[in-house]
Amino acid sequence: MHTESILYIFISGIIALFIALFQYKYKVKQLAKTDIALAALRFITVFSLLILLINPKFESDSVYLEKPNLVVAVDNSSSINYLKQNEQALNFITDLNSNQELSKKFNVQTYTFGNEVKLSDSISFTENQTHLDQVFREFNQIYKQSVSPTIVLSDGNQTIGNDYRFSAEKYKQPIYSVILGDSTIYSDLKIQQLNVNKYAYLKNKFPVEVILVYHGEEDVSSQFKIQSGASNVYSVNVSFTKENNSQILNFYLPANKVGVQTYKAILEPLDNEKNKVNNQKEFAVEIIDQKTNVALVSTILHPDLGALKKSVEANEQRQVNVLKPNEYLEKANDYQLVILYQPNNSFNSVFDYLKSSNNNYFLISGTKTNWRYLNSLDIGVTHEITNQTEDYQAVLNTGFSNFIIEDLDFDTFPPLKSSFGEANFKTPFQTILYKKIGNYSTESSLLSTLEHNGRREAILFGENIWQWRAQNYLNAKSFNSFDNFIGKLIQYLASTERKTRLSLEYNSFYEGNSSVILKAQFFNKNYEFDSKESLSIKVTDKISKETKDFPLILKNNFYQVDLSSLPASDYNFTVSAKNENISKSGSFKILDYNIEQQFLNADVNKMQQIAETSKGSSYFVSNYNGLIKELLQDERYKPIQKSHKNVVPLIDWKYLLALIILSLSAEWFIRKYNGLI
Repeated sequence: MHTESILYIFISGIIALFIALFQYKYKVKQLAKTDIALAALRFITVFSLLILLINPKFESDSVYLEKPNLVVAVDNSSSINYLKQNEQALNFITDLNSNQELSKKFNVQTYTFGNEVKLSDSISFTENQTHLDQVFREFNQIYKQSVSPTIVLSDGNQTIGNDYRFSAEKYKQPIYSVILGDSTIYSDLKIQQLNVNKYAYLKNKFPVEVILVYHGEEDVSSQFKIQSGASNVYSVNVSFTKENNSQILNFYLPANKVGVQTYKAILEPLDNEKNKVNNQKEFAVEIIDQKTNVALVSTILHPDLGALKKSVEANEQRQVNVLKPNEYLEKANDYQLVILYQPNNSFNSVFDYLKSSNNNYFLISGTKTNWRYLNSLDIGVTHEITNQTEDYQAVLNTGFSNFIIEDLDFDTFPPLKSSFGEANFKTPFQTILYKKIGNYSTESSLLSTLEHNGRREAILFGENIWQWRAQNYLNAKSFNSFDNFIGKLIQYLASTERKTRLSLEYNSFYEGNSSVILKAQFFNKNYEFDSKESLSIKVTDKISKETKDFPLILKNNFYQVDLSSLPASDYNFTVSAKNENISKSGSFKILDYNIEQQFLNADVNKMQQIAETSKGSSYFVSNYNGLIKELLQDERYKPIQKSHKNVVPLIDWKYLLALIILSLSAEWFIRKYNGLI
């Protein structure tokens, strides 16, 4: 407490004493016991009130010991079961958690990882992916400021993400690798990777690339073939040695039938081969009979053109050509959709053609857009002329219902540059993205869709969308989500189908190791999104005839169901609305492939390497007692004594308020009892 506060308290005591004596001693010849009690109560009341006005602060220091963390990351993927290491893993975790000496020295925190990292509540070894890279990236944020030696219990076989050795190097904590599996080398042939496009065009040939790998000591020969149904469509003999232990095959297959065509790649196993699961792999290609051609028309050069072309062509069904207005008009009939990038007066003939043909288009404006010219056209929207520019960030409209969209973390995206001013729509429109200036969100449209006279349009009020694609890669380590966002917009604009009350979004086939997600939208009779409807899906296995029902869960402006629990097979499905007689059917195929069953051994070298580079140690799970002993004896992990200074103002002390109320009440009661009131 400061000296100044002590002085004020002393003065407050004098003032409180003066007031109490003045009221009960002044002009009183002799003090009775009652007067003394009343004066004391009045002194307490006044002194307490003055103390509250001064509000002195009291400091208290608390000293405590902070134990280091012992972080345990457990591989929860199905490969642990496949390698028959689940029991040893569970025994290790049980012994670790029940060790009293470790509990005294460390705060033990257990996580599991598969597709994602999460605090452990149960360990089942059923997840279909292993993402070790994510473990070290997330732990690097959580345990950046603490002493946290980390145990990684895994076979070291990662199925998704970047090489975890690089993220482990950036993790500034000692890593102790506990290896599940053994280092014994078995002779093994496997299909390491198979690359094929999702789509092909009727009466064409589509390319297939296959990487075959051999682990073993002796020279071996085998046959690789591709089957479609019961017939072979490709075969070749292959040979491997200890030194030449891989082959890359490139070949073409014919696309003769429209629809989803399923193939099986088979590498004939060796007689003594232990793991035969990785000798075959199913894949599928959707054969289509036409391609969507998109014209990107512009008179200026801008990075947006390249970004848009990349995003649209991420779907193999679409092709983009960058053209000048006169070049587009020469072959306009070849395109199903046109993107008008920052149009000006030279687009006059283009707009005349689009109006006469009633074709859909996507207009993107920016700082070089001639809005004075566009305002003179009947395009359903006008823009205020200010001759000024502004930077606008994007805010997703979760109520948008023309098609299903998801938030790409637009708040983290750089702003788009555009002409300053308001846009006025003359036709019905829906906003996908609102404008945000600084921290102020507006109701003005940044990206909108329009429908009138049987024509669909979209307008983006801003340039530099290439920066959005780059930021999406920084956020998600992939362009996919941004490309899907643009792809859905292009699909909506290129389609001439009438809007239905129940619309579905799903893939024709799913890889066996990917999520099987189906999305739906339901609209009322006014074609407004209906969030009160109950949707369900009935899924029937074409082979076993088994039927299962699942509810669809509401998520923002669409319904969703996760069917990843279904086994690999062909399925028919029907999505139905509970309150109305509306349903929609379709079919999809789940390919048989479990990436976690492609491994025969633990990746011992990588697990040992991350331990050595981080100044930790590596152990096989059978020798985990040595790890526990090392952790207990390591002098780097000692409790740290820390102090915490707590400053508490007196006004937070509720007992003082109770004392004031008690003293006032007692004074009133005594005065009332003695007839002084």
